[in-house]
Amino acid sequence: MNNNEKMDWGRLLSSKRFGLEDYDDDKHHNRTRFQRDYDRLIFSAPFRRLQNKTQVFPLPGSVFVHNRLTHSLEVSSVGRSLGSNVASHIEENTTDEELLRKLPGIPDIVATACLAHDMGNPPFGHSGEMAIGSFFSEGKGLELRGIIGDRLWCDLSHFEGNANAFRLLTHHFNGRRKGGFALTYSTLASIVKYPYESALAGTKGKFGFFVSEEEHYKKVATELGILNKGDGKYVKYCRHPLVYLVEAADDICYQIMDIEDSHKLKILTTNQTKEYLLAFFEGEGLEHVKNILSMVEDKNEQIAYLRSSIVGLLVDECSKAFIAHEDEILRGVCTKPLIDMISETPRKAYEACSEMAYEKIYNYSGVLDIELAGNQIVNMLLERLVDAVLHPDKSYSKLLLAKVPQQYDMRAKDIPSRIQAVTDYISGMTDVYALDLYQKLNGMSLPVI
Repeated sequence: MNNNEKMDWGRLLSSKRFGLEDYDDDKHHNRTRFQRDYDRLIFSAPFRRLQNKTQVFPLPGSVFVHNRLTHSLEVSSVGRSLGSNVASHIEENTTDEELLRKLPGIPDIVATACLAHDMGNPPFGHSGEMAIGSFFSEGKGLELRGIIGDRLWCDLSHFEGNANAFRLLTHHFNGRRKGGFALTYSTLASIVKYPYESALAGTKGKFGFFVSEEEHYKKVATELGILNKGDGKYVKYCRHPLVYLVEAADDICYQIMDIEDSHKLKILTTNQTKEYLLAFFEGEGLEHVKNILSMVEDKNEQIAYLRSSIVGLLVDECSKAFIAHEDEILRGVCTKPLIDMISETPRKAYEACSEMAYEKIYNYSGVLDIELAGNQIVNMLLERLVDAVLHPDKSYSKLLLAKVPQQYDMRAKDIPSRIQAVTDYISGMTDVYALDLYQKLNGMSLPVI
């Protein structure tokens, strides 16, 4: 890739629908295609299922904390604000009439990509991802490497929710229309945080698309003019610029909301929480925040006010970081997330919150209990279902496969497709559904008729 090459906003913003490229909808719509992308996800079953998928803490107890659904809605709200700020900046610096007509779509594209960013995550939070990956890397799935091929095995042994979201949105599942959700090219590209294949996943295990959707991503990237960084051996692209905004919205929300939830669950005291959150402010801004806090007596409302103030601050900071580094982003040479490029005071406060979260929040006993239980449940379901698709004529296999919805092609002609259908099915489960199926398969519960 030539570092002087630069992506073009006019080309990056495309309303062409994936899978419906030849379909011309000549109806008059008051909503743009990008707005319809957003609505399409809001009313979808996979998005609705996020309400019963773990974000961090067990769901739900006497205190209602964030789940994947509420998290995604908040990320979408923040993403829309970031998109609006960036669109306004581009508008001020262009006279291109065609681009000016496209710019109002940016907030909708970012908001929709934010809604979708966790749709590929399996039950039980990140422990579900790790359970699927470890099943193939060190469990019984290791035996399948020679059967499904090295590339798919590499995908599954690094199982990644982001790559699975791209598959969920583009794959032609049984009974579904071509193109999956048939989202616009720009929305799809804005979801892929790690636009390269699993062979480049590294120690963090991050990548953007399975080998089964590699051609889909190439098609999207080519259409939008996303710069190709591949070396001929591995598939690798630059990020679509709006990915930086989706990532920033996620970074802002999960960090601050996890701290607010920790306060509600009494993992952190009010004073501890205030100390971490007040550190984001300085000078007159700090005095203003303290003055407002003195007017609020309810402790939870105090923390809620601080949270909202920090979100506003970080939206402004990340917007400025994007604008300052826009040229690097468009040339595909920006290697840092926006949250790492904000000004010193909020950046150091964010880093302190991250360190505290890993020490006190993510190692909290309730969180670890969910991870341990989730690992056991997902691993057992994988064992049973993989065995069933490998030996579909067994009596037990027939019974088990009869429970699987028809959209998952468990009886595909080739074994790799069957194995991937198993991971599709399990990753789409809610926490409660996975637990219920686990209990039934182990004879721990029976249906009441």
